[in-house]
Amino acid sequence: MSAETDRRWLTLALALLVAFMLVEAVAAVMAGSLALLSDAAHMLTDAVSIVLALVALRLSSRPPKGGYTYGLKRVEILSAQANGLTLLLLACWLAHEAVHRLFSPPDVEGGVVVWTALAGIVVNVACAWCISRANRSSLNVEGAYQHVLNDLFAFIGTAVAGVIVVTTGFVRADPLATLLVVALMVKAGWGLVRDATRVFLQAAPDHLDPDTIRRRMAQLPGVEGVRNLHVWLITSGEPTLSAHVVVRGDCHAVSRDLRRILAKEFALSHVTLQTEHANGRLPASPAAALEV
Repeated sequence: MSAETDRRWLTLALALLVAFMLVEAVAAVMAGSLALLSDAAHMLTDAVSIVLALVALRLSSRPPKGGYTYGLKRVEILSAQANGLTLLLLACWLAHEAVHRLFSPPDVEGGVVVWTALAGIVVNVACAWCISRANRSSLNVEGAYQHVLNDLFAFIGTAVAGVIVVTTGFVRADPLATLLVVALMVKAGWGLVRDATRVFLQAAPDHLDPDTIRRRMAQLPGVEGVRNLHVWLITSGEPTLSAHVVVRGDCHAVSRDLRRILAKEFALSHVTLQTEHANGRLPASPAAALEV
């Protein structure tokens, strides 16, 4: 899927979110509902997350230039981390407000809450569908998707709270629904911050075990040993490997076979291999270090 296609779907989701967010903010003030206000605030972070995603998509598509030998691909990881942090910070503020309202609950117009929340469910389903059409293997796009998905769950909780207020008069259902939203926001926010931090710390991707890769490389005929093996992500979906390989025989053939195995079995196509003959001498050929 092209970056241009991703941008179209994200832009459509952004337009839907912003339009409904303004309506919901007015409804929250009219109803005196913290749950609706928290949903509106959450939708604001949704909109910001999509704007960040759009900016990151444009920047990360720029080709390598000057000192940026990988281009600006990691801008999308910065965007994902910013999305996670905004979720966590907003969750702290909403938790504080919800606890305060549990002890001093204000009057809440349950009917307005119910109808606004039901409309929010429809809008968020549409937005989630739009973003799901984009490339969710990107941590950046996944961050925007998690924002919207959490907002969908929040609206469901808010609708239930509104029904409880209307049918029983139990106004504390409103801040309780807000605390449910907070729990969902913390879960999603922490996941995004954790995954983005792993990329910045150049940790191996979850689906690639360096020890397994090392053992598989060492099984290839002609390989005496594998040293200084590193596996990391340049950005989402772009795993990279570098290694120092001790070989016997034809180093070119061994390097070619290693690259084939790494691509086929581990989906590693960005590979840098430095080969060294088992007798301790580097090959005379300038192809001793091969990169694809």
